[in-house]
Amino acid sequence: MARGGKSKAIARRGLMLVLSSPSGAGKTTLSRMLLTVERNIELSISVTTRPRRRGEVNGRHYHFIDRKKFDQLVRSGNLLEFAEVFGNGYGTPRKPVERALKQGRDVLFDIDWQGTQQLRERARDDLVSVFLLPPSGGELARRLHTRAQDDKKIIRARMAKAGDEMSHWAEYDYVVVNRDLDRAFGDVRAILHAERLKRERQPGLSAFVRRLRSEL
Repeated sequence: MARGGKSKAIARRGLMLVLSSPSGAGKTTLSRMLLTVERNIELSISVTTRPRRRGEVNGRHYHFIDRKKFDQLVRSGNLLEFAEVFGNGYGTPRKPVERALKQGRDVLFDIDWQGTQQLRERARDDLVSVFLLPPSGGELARRLHTRAQDDKKIIRARMAKAGDEMSHWAEYDYVVVNRDLDRAFGDVRAILHAERLKRERQPGLSAFVRRLRSEL
């Protein structure tokens, strides 16, 4: 680096940012907002055995696979995490995530508490977990009905499951109550920015400080 010139960016390792919540509490909306405004972050595309919904694109929303292929990925250890949700398999392919982290890119996960627990067991140092809560049970029900993606039977099942999902809030690093979407988004961005600055996530700091000292 030339004396008095601009310094190069400090090399860092990417992080895994998990957003979890009961269905309807806002994690998918906040994930989309984050991907729109934040540079250097990409969405982890899960595999799933569930049928495609109208408007979903294979490879962009999910990798849609059959049960046989899913079970093969589980047995071979090629999924960082996997879970059964309403009778369907979901999982995170290992290789794309590991490649992104090594390149200093962050990876965003829209997964439940089961998947988060598995990621914590396998990659605790890389994990930052955020749990989103709705402001009330009534508001959660309203959001699920407004979304109109599922029939009434599925909505009732999701409401019944929400209580169990919310009981895992204490297992997360951060908790954000989504009373106002913009404020919740600001909270999540603040968490991401702070976690990026942690010393252990910036392996290039040692070389940077050595250069600074050499200039004194």
